[in-house]
Amino acid sequence: MIKRLTALGRAEMILLRRNKVLLFNALLVPIGAALLVANLGGDGGLNAGATATVVGLFIATLLLLVVYYNLLSSYVSRRDELVLKRLRTGECRDAEILAGTALPAVTIALGQIVVLAGVGAVVLDLPAPVNPPLLVFGVLAGCVVFTALALLTAPWTRSVEAAQVTSMPIMFACLLGSGALIPLEALPDAVARVGRLLPLTPVVELTRLGWLGSADGSASLGFVGSLQEAAIPAAVALGWVVLGVLAVRRYFSWEPRR
Repeated sequence: MIKRLTALGRAEMILLRRNKVLLFNALLVPIGAALLVANLGGDGGLNAGATATVVGLFIATLLLLVVYYNLLSSYVSRRDELVLKRLRTGECRDAEILAGTALPAVTIALGQIVVLAGVGAVVLDLPAPVNPPLLVFGVLAGCVVFTALALLTAPWTRSVEAAQVTSMPIMFACLLGSGALIPLEALPDAVARVGRLLPLTPVVELTRLGWLGSADGSASLGFVGSLQEAAIPAAVALGWVVLGVLAVRRYFSWEPRR
């Protein structure tokens, strides 16, 4: 199983390197978004709220562009070229095929977290992660959820070019309603309640808790306190994981629909 996943992941990484647009989205856009928000804060360093915004926006951009959009394009392309259909006739199981395709995007997302944790401490005055295991759990849960969303969007996407249109509603709803850009407390109560149930919201909260020790940039709760505070967003994130996996098994299409 490990050898098959590695082989599929290596092949996908080669294809990703050849696609300049997807490579740009994966490597440069998340860091650029974080640097932009940091520069808006001025030269006096980031306050607690700005730090939380930088972390939340960086994580959101990683998941929406590096994972969701890139994988949607990849799954649609492999489906239309009948690559997925041919792979199913071999030794690989369905889950291995889908996971192998997602492996490069997840690896890049985790790598950029490590890079920003190191470089951000020097350039952006970001603190070291308070709870690294919680941070990794939040990112991995987000990767699973948005991989599933990419798989569920693929049947509605007739071509790679159409992915820009079909992905837009999910990307805008998640970005604007997750608290990554606008604090949920600043939104009307009804909108905030809906926003807390979006797939990106618990991931942003978990990663902020893991990195900063708080979800809103307030005083750090420490390692133990951040674990206790993470109970509800972790439950919501796991709910999305289960729902996404079940929906993919039911609705994902392995070949073009004529």
